[in-house]
Amino acid sequence: MRRKSFEDMPCSVAQFLEVAGEWWSMLVVRDAFLGVTRFDDFHARLGISRNVLAQRLEHLVGHGVLARQAYQDNPVRYDYRLTDKGRALWPVLTAMRQWGDEWAAPDGPPLALVHKSCGHTMTAVMVCEDCGERVGPGQVRVSSGPGDPEGSVLPPHLRRKDRTPAE
Repeated sequence: MRRKSFEDMPCSVAQFLEVAGEWWSMLVVRDAFLGVTRFDDFHARLGISRNVLAQRLEHLVGHGVLARQAYQDNPVRYDYRLTDKGRALWPVLTAMRQWGDEWAAPDGPPLALVHKSCGHTMTAVMVCEDCGERVGPGQVRVSSGPGDPEGSVLPPHLRRKDRTPAE
């Protein structure tokens, strides 16, 4: 069964899901961050069928997340490398991994990210880029952005000024 497209939905979360929301997509991106670049290596690591992997790679290339670079001519074979757009998924993937570590890894995290500069295991946190303060859902309010001047994306209870999502 084919899922509904979010292409016309004026929501950045929906647009993310349109590009990378299919469940194999973020696993392909995860492996690309781990240095996997070749079709057969993605196939072996993921245990995904070859036709589904080919579709996922084509989709990610088509949306500019991965770039295909030929490394062999006869037959033509490609490396798949993250683009700037693909590398911008790092905080998303990191947040997903951290959630999985906390809520779905009973034996502990299967992977640690070690900060090269200080040598410590790092945890990503959200901070305000202006003041550096940690930010959670209770410390923000939502308002219409330039892509939604009428405020139609917000649910009605948030269309009034200065409301937080949890209120």
